[in-house]
Amino acid sequence: MEEEKMNLRLDMDTQKLETEKLRKGKNKAEGDLDSLKIDYKRLRCSVKATGLGKTLE
Repeated sequence: MEEEKMNLRLDMDTQKLETEKLRKGKNKAEGDLDSLKIDYKRLRCSVKATGLGKTLE
């Protein structure tokens, strides 16, 4: 019985660690996405300001 409780605790601890690792990865990915969105907006503004987005007619 005690051994079973210990195994369950170890399983629970493992699940908690995996969950925390996934949460950290998700937060990092969301931060990277936000950064990319900002960079994209700045690039679009730069292209618009310099007129590089216009085609030759």
